[in-house]
Formats: sequence, structure tokens, C-alpha cells
Amino acid sequence: MSPVAMTLPAPGRRAFGTACALSAAVVFAPAVMRTRTGGAGLGRVTVAVGGQGVLYHLPLALADCLGYFRAEGLEVVVRDFSAGAQARQAVLRGAADVYSGAFEHIFRAQASGQACRALVLQGRAPQLALGVSLRALPGYRDPGDLAGRHIGVSSIGSSTHLAASLLLLRSGVALRHVAFVGVGSGAQALAALRSGQVQALCHADPIMTLLEQRQDTRIIGELRSLKAAQDMFGASMPAGSLCAPQAFIEQQPAQAQALVNGIVHALKWLHTAAPADLVKAVPAAYLLGDQGLYLAAFNRVRETYSTHGLMPDDGPATALRVLTHVQPQWAGAKLDPECAYTNEFVHRARQKYDV
Repeated sequence: MSPVAMTLPAPGRRAFGTACALSAAVVFAPAVMRTRTGGAGLGRVTVAVGGQGVLYHLPLALADCLGYFRAEGLEVVVRDFSAGAQARQAVLRGAADVYSGAFEHIFRAQASGQACRALVLQGRAPQLALGVSLRALPGYRDPGDLAGRHIGVSSIGSSTHLAASLLLLRSGVALRHVAFVGVGSGAQALAALRSGQVQALCHADPIMTLLEQRQDTRIIGELRSLKAAQDMFGASMPAGSLCAPQAFIEQQPAQAQALVNGIVHALKWLHTAAPADLVKAVPAAYLLGDQGLYLAAFNRVRETYSTHGLMPDDGPATALRVLTHVQPQWAGAKLDPECAYTNEFVHRARQKYDV
């Protein structure tokens, strides 16, 4: 089947706190607040994130745990939610300043009349996989067996929901034949699959690698590599991003720059770090009690992290085509890919850190 990006219509015109000793249950709990103190000069910024322990948000976690935000004079508070869609909503209602999440959420904000932009790109592929429960469906043969089943996603309207929809459509499964269920992240998502609440799960690593290695799931849809993303979309598909309302960018440009500096610095570190360095840098609870499993999951997605933080030229338009393909109701909205991002802060951060 041809890539999604090649078959879709062209669109119209347009910081992690001191969690290093917390248990996995606490790390993955929704709406938990983390604070990294010691910043000076630029004050405090609150970052909303959906499932802070997953690898999708690793650049943000590293920027905080390695002290890169503090080095920029910024105090970072993180509010953790069970899904990226909820993190975005937290920003729109004023409970956080910026959010780390899927780039396509920018278009959802535009559709509701909220001007937001991605400040820095963290991921170049969705880093998600769709797996079928071997306990619930031991005789699974093909995606058609999912008809009438419940598919777990972090939340309705999340990047996991979009990815699961794409993978099912590509396999010939009509979305009206399945039921999507929001199951949160981390321990919540694991429990939902293992208890039988859902018979399949679309999620990020290390969750999916854990389920795969423990033989709880069979992976049937893959978006955890650059090749898988290219095969699906036929073009650059921006994923994890740090996003902010236009008002924040205009009123607090120094804080926006400090956030981007920290992320770009972390991306540079990430592409040269040894596995042992990573294990020491992240909160122990992120490892889920198994360093080998965590590193296996990291190595699977490592190539998908941005090397410099810049948004690719074709990325925003690709994301918009994908969104309107899966959810045609967005096609009539006034959505502008050119107003969905800025590379201005990344250019300055790259000069500072020689990236």
C-alpha cells in the first residue's frame, strides 16, 4: 500500500523535576507535579507533559535531569498527565505555560481558535507501536480479527489514537468496527491490557518493548523507526515537540529561548551518550526495574530523535494531511501549517551549542 502522505489531499493554506528516586507508579501517575529548583534570573516555567516516563519525552527529561534548564537560569515545573491531549488542554486553560507532546496537537489548538507554535522538534517519528494481547486473542491471524474489539490508546484525540487509526486503516480495518478506549500511560496502560479491558494497545516505549519481551503482546503495527515512518507517511512526520501559545512566545521570549536551549543541548548529548550514561542520567523509576529492557527500547527508537531540533520544511504539511485523512472533520477548519512552528529559537540554540 502506498504511503499515507502520497494518497492524501493537499492541505489548505494556511522540565523534569527531581523524580530520580520515585517509584514507577508515582512517575506514571497522572497530574503529578515535579519541580527542579535552583534556576535564577528567568523565574519559573510550568511544562505539561503526557506520560513523562516514556521515551517519547526523553529529550525534555534529560534537559532537566542534566541541569541544562538551570544552566539557562530557568526553574522548571513539570505537570504530568496521563496523555498528551490532556497536557495540551492544561496549557489552553492556563494550568501550564508550555507542553511537550505530538506536533499535530498544534492544529487541534488552531481549530479551537488558540494560536500555538512548536518551538523545537524532539522526535522525527511517532515512536509508537500497536500490539495485540496474546492472552485475549491467542488465535490472532490478521488485523481483521480486531473487528469488534477494544483498542487501548492513551486518550481519545492523542497521538496514540491517531497512530492506531492510521495503522488499522492501512491494514484495511474500518475504524467504525473497533472501539478506542483511553487507558492513560505507564502502569495504567499495562493494567488495561493485562486485565482484558482492551484487547490491543497502541503506545510508546518502553511500555511496548516491555509487553513484547514479556510475551504479553504481538506487535502488528510499527512506527518506531525512521523507515517505518517513511513507509507510512512518504515524507517527514514531526512527532514529539515542545509547544507554546503565541502569547507566551511574545511575552516571555527569554524563557522560550532558555527552554529551547536546554532541549537542543540535550539532543546533542543524547546522540553521543553511551548507554551507561543514559542509565545514570534518567530517573531510576523510568527504567521499570530492568536496565536491559530500557536500553533495548531506547536503541530501537534512538535514531528517531532529532539531531538538531529544527522542524523539517515538509513536516507541518505532512502532519496536517495525516490528521485530516484520519479525521476528515478537520479538513474544513482554518488550519495553517506555516503558523504551526518557528525555527527562530532553534537557530540561536544551535549557534550557542555548536549543533
